[in-house]
Amino acid sequence: MKNKLLELCARLPVDYAEVRLQDGVSTNIHYAGRELEDIGERIERGGCVRVLKDGGWGFATFNDVDDIEKYARMAVRQAELVGGQKFDIAPVDAHQQVYRTPVDTDPADVSLVDKQAMCHRYNQSILKHERIQSSVVVYRDSHATTRFASSEGTYIEQEIIFSGAMVAAIAVEGANVQRAREAKGDLRGFEKVTRMDEDCEDVVRRALESLEAEPVEAGTYTVIVDPELCGVFVHEAFGHLSEADFLYENPRMREIMQLGKRFGPDFLNITDDGSLEGEAGFVPFDSEGVAGGRTALIKDGVLAGRLHSRETAAKMDERPTGNARAISYRHPPIVRMTNTFMEPGETPFEQMLQETPDGIYAVSWLGGQTNKEMFTFSAEEAYRIRDGEVAEKIRDVVLTGNVFQTLQNIDRIGTDFHMVGGLGGCGKGGQSPLRVGDGGPHCRIQNVVIGGR
Repeated sequence: MKNKLLELCARLPVDYAEVRLQDGVSTNIHYAGRELEDIGERIERGGCVRVLKDGGWGFATFNDVDDIEKYARMAVRQAELVGGQKFDIAPVDAHQQVYRTPVDTDPADVSLVDKQAMCHRYNQSILKHERIQSSVVVYRDSHATTRFASSEGTYIEQEIIFSGAMVAAIAVEGANVQRAREAKGDLRGFEKVTRMDEDCEDVVRRALESLEAEPVEAGTYTVIVDPELCGVFVHEAFGHLSEADFLYENPRMREIMQLGKRFGPDFLNITDDGSLEGEAGFVPFDSEGVAGGRTALIKDGVLAGRLHSRETAAKMDERPTGNARAISYRHPPIVRMTNTFMEPGETPFEQMLQETPDGIYAVSWLGGQTNKEMFTFSAEEAYRIRDGEVAEKIRDVVLTGNVFQTLQNIDRIGTDFHMVGGLGGCGKGGQSPLRVGDGGPHCRIQNVVIGGR
């Protein structure tokens, strides 16, 4: 197969050609309350051909490898129809490598019956509490092998194995509805998701405690965010702004996001790193055959880099970063994050608290949205900080602001660090969910607008 794919790419009458073949099996189990909403295993086989000719892309997908020649010709014809543009792709070194994910237990070796029994146990553990009105338990896994070949002589074969689960409890008292969730998921194997019984008890406790909490008073606060909420903020509010396809197509944001411009204090560092083996966003090689690597987005408070495909790197005269990703063979690669995080600083969490006489401690997240540089996030849990200590629990805490001003308002970054994976859920350009990781330390932000009562 290797020689066949390389030979096909080499003889197509184009400037560049690549082929991706994907072969895999996945599992999905979904409980909503007492109902088993979905359960099944899915086998997926197919491929795609993408070519570049005279500045025009052609892309065709197929399910039968025996038809690859026909679809390659279709891709060439598409490129010819849209050609005549003046751009190329950035050069990379050709290489040939094979990667296999090391895991404790391959989920493909666990029966669907055993997976369903595990999810049923989690669901019953949550629902046995009388004040819990409903629950959500979701399990997903995938075991996929992708083969990539290009006209430049690159051939990559990589096997990626993912396992993840999420449990949630919904507590209701009149019009007061509170939810708590916990998710785990990465490329380390099946064992992690088998140990979530304590997580089920914890989400019940947190949801019930939130029922008793008073709503937050709206205002402007000093806020300490935990590593999970820090990671979500970095990913959603800043990471997407660092994706070069978005920047290239948006002159206003390109003017704002100039390399060398200061975006925060000297101790602020934000990184995207696809080379973190085992994490949910680990990318041995992206969907263009470029090795995943570490890219400093903000270094010492200054904008230092952005995320690229080979196309955007050429357009912006920068280097590819291994961030061209497609969720399957049905899609062409676009610029996506991998593991995006704030790096740890020098202030222990306990000291950060002691130096905060009045504020809010925001923990985890339930949802949110971004619109270019503006963001809104809902914290799952929150507590008032009084006299340097975590005090009473509060609810309905929504953080709102401008990402650039918020980065400038960070005045403490913790020494701790935590990466979060989960089920993966980043969406962009009609491609979702994409497995990613995010994280960071505790950090303190001044003058955060909090919506509330």
